Amino acid sequence: MSKKIAVLVGSLRKDSYNLKVAKVFQKIAPPSLSLQIIQIGDLPLYNEDIDNNAPPASYSRFRQEIADCQGVIFVTPEYNRGLPAVIKNAIDVGSRPYGKSVWSKKPAAVVSVSQGAIGGFGANHQLRQSLVFLDMPTLQQPEAYIGNINAAFDESGNITSKSEEFLTVIINSYASWVEKLSQ
Repeated sequence: MSKKIAVLVGSLRKDSYNLKVAKVFQKIAPPSLSLQIIQIGDLPLYNEDIDNNAPPASYSRFRQEIADCQGVIFVTPEYNRGLPAVIKNAIDVGSRPYGKSVWSKKPAAVVSVSQGAIGGFGANHQLRQSLVFLDMPTLQQPEAYIGNINAAFDESGNITSKSEEFLTVIINSYASWVEKLSQ
């Protein structure tokens, strides 16, 4: 039976390269994984006051969707050498209320995607800091910094074979990581 894996995309843009990469992962994932892109753009900024009184339906929906998954892949751009607010907000929403985090023990992978040459290195490592605190064992190798992403897709919007090969290495390594941790 395949493991249900949440995929969180850190760009809200309709034609986001990050979303394109997430969809490629869905297409090439081995049968041991079932990837589900979880929406995070509708989550209000985390506020303990509204969470304590009457949590927004989107908070409850998101927490349940993550709780139902056995792992998480983060596909994120880098904004100003850091993590996009939408990813950090999703992390905060899922980690609350205190003591009821939906993240703990879920195997994670971080894939940063950028049009720049260094592939979102800053966002990748900033996100990893939070995952350590959240008790999410995170795939270390291969590191996944995908730079010059605009060259990874052809004029028709299809991923090039060389880029797909690299993404296949990443998703297969993650599948092995998930399997190892589930034993």
